[in-house]
Amino acid sequence: MASMLEHSPHDGTVSLATRFRAVRDFTVELTRTLETEDFVVQSMPEVSPAKWHLAHTSWFFENFLLQPHLADYREFNPHFGYLFNSYYYQVGQMHARTERGLLSRPTVREVMDYRQHVEEHMQRLIESADPAVTALITLGLNHEQQHQELLLTDIKHVFSCNPLKPAFRELPASPLDVTPELHFIDGVRGIQSIGHHGPGFAYDNEGPRHETLLQAHAIANRPVTNGEFRAFIDDGGYDRAELWLSDGWAARHQRGWQRPLYWEENLDTEFTLGGVRDINPHAPVAHVSFYEADAFARWAGGRLPTEAEWETWSEDCDIDGNFVDGGLLHPAPREDGDGKLQVYGDVWEWTQSAYAPYPRYRPSAGAIGEYNGKFMSNQLVLRGGSCATHSTHIRPTYRNFFYPGDRWQFSGIRLAKDLE
Repeated sequence: MASMLEHSPHDGTVSLATRFRAVRDFTVELTRTLETEDFVVQSMPEVSPAKWHLAHTSWFFENFLLQPHLADYREFNPHFGYLFNSYYYQVGQMHARTERGLLSRPTVREVMDYRQHVEEHMQRLIESADPAVTALITLGLNHEQQHQELLLTDIKHVFSCNPLKPAFRELPASPLDVTPELHFIDGVRGIQSIGHHGPGFAYDNEGPRHETLLQAHAIANRPVTNGEFRAFIDDGGYDRAELWLSDGWAARHQRGWQRPLYWEENLDTEFTLGGVRDINPHAPVAHVSFYEADAFARWAGGRLPTEAEWETWSEDCDIDGNFVDGGLLHPAPREDGDGKLQVYGDVWEWTQSAYAPYPRYRPSAGAIGEYNGKFMSNQLVLRGGSCATHSTHIRPTYRNFFYPGDRWQFSGIRLAKDLE
């Protein structure tokens, strides 16, 4: 099987030390416009304060690499193991996730000192790293890139709860105002293989590669737009029980959903990382739950793709698009064109597939095996990355996963349909 620790991301041109420095620097760069007070706020249980993300990603390297693999290493602060462990029970107990926003101490300055302490010792470890340690460092870097995305989506939620509606950063305007014509492109059918294989990094949940049977189907050439989702709202989509799964209908009423998260009541403006802006009808709709995506698909006469359909359909697509390193930090329209559009970047695309283990899957040994496997229950798979994902952190086999009612991620919709 392809373990999450089996492969290195190296393409022969970028050293591990250079990649380590680049990933760590990019995390801090994302916080450049934050004030000290911004680093501490936790706006809901699913959101972690920016300061916690900065500390936890350092704890990961300290706990899984420096302490076991650098003989003379001394931990920065004996309390940090408890404060910044996330969910690794084989490592030890941790501070409650719902109370991370109560940690006014350690200060932001102390957390930054912690990062520097870890980085100085990691540079020493990298110089003498054997293949097993190199693979573990690679996992740590991919873990940090996940938290870069979470840092952005979490601070967006934090700022949205502030009546002042502050901007995280001044953002460029969407470059285009055009919606490519929607059409469907046939997918492959029959017995197909999916899952990671070959060189390059992958998490353990992306394998083993295995065969699956696909029926005749087609997938839309582009994601669903804000304008199309507005038509769903205008047609009473949130009030038509026949469009909704039972759990979704209950969630819609319990949580008062009437529109995507961050859309304002006027349905003309939305909150973004650049503050309140006009909704661009040509951009992919974002911040919808699986339940909303499923209801829209039913209203539109289609369905959501399975993850096997999505993966086999996307395998011939280049990994380019609107990613966090491009600086837009918001889904954007795509110019008209032939073929498959916006497959990667802009918005994570909900699939109808449960986040479950592939055949013959075994989690990695030890505490690191808690990374993915124990979450394979009651969640759905999303594919493709978003405008908050780094371009070096996505691939056709990447399996993101969230609960069906989650909306604070840049989650969107691509339609599929059955063929005769």
